[in-house]
Amino acid sequence: MNTIKVLDKEFNILLENDNILKRTRLIGIQMNVDYENRCPLFIGVLNGSFLFMADLVKEITVPCEMAFIRVSSYKDTESTGEIKEVFGLPENLKGRDIIIVEDIVDTGFTLSYILKEIYKQAPASVSVCSLLLKPDALKAPIDELEYVGFEIANEFVVGYGLDYNGHGRNLNHIYTVKTVASPLP
Repeated sequence: MNTIKVLDKEFNILLENDNILKRTRLIGIQMNVDYENRCPLFIGVLNGSFLFMADLVKEITVPCEMAFIRVSSYKDTESTGEIKEVFGLPENLKGRDIIIVEDIVDTGFTLSYILKEIYKQAPASVSVCSLLLKPDALKAPIDELEYVGFEIANEFVVGYGLDYNGHGRNLNHIYTVKTVASPLP
């Protein structure tokens, strides 16, 4: 099924689950090399990262720990640019190797806010792993963005943890919003 409907919008398939899992496996292999003899703390940004992080940590063979935080800046299909408070940020990050796991980085505002809060605790290192990156939407550069699954166009996406007004997170693939051609005058 290449087209699906979520609420009032239609979506076309962008990334199939097999491709997502293959890319996730490669990222995990690279992290195992990069964090050999270390014990990183993976911090997943809820709600969107939960499926990606679950699949990612299955590929991790070095000792590690996991935690989740929650922050939101979306309404409907647009980023509000207004960052809510980070809930659940661990308070014992001093001297730790931190890997923030995101579903998607678009403007970078939310991630910049999270990084600022994490750096207040003086971690040993901080890197970011995002399944998706929208380079054309990036307004706040993220130097820590070391692991990216896929670069995509600046279009709204749903599925594999990403939602449209709370719906569609459970979809196995990632879909992009279907654009309707406007009629000629």
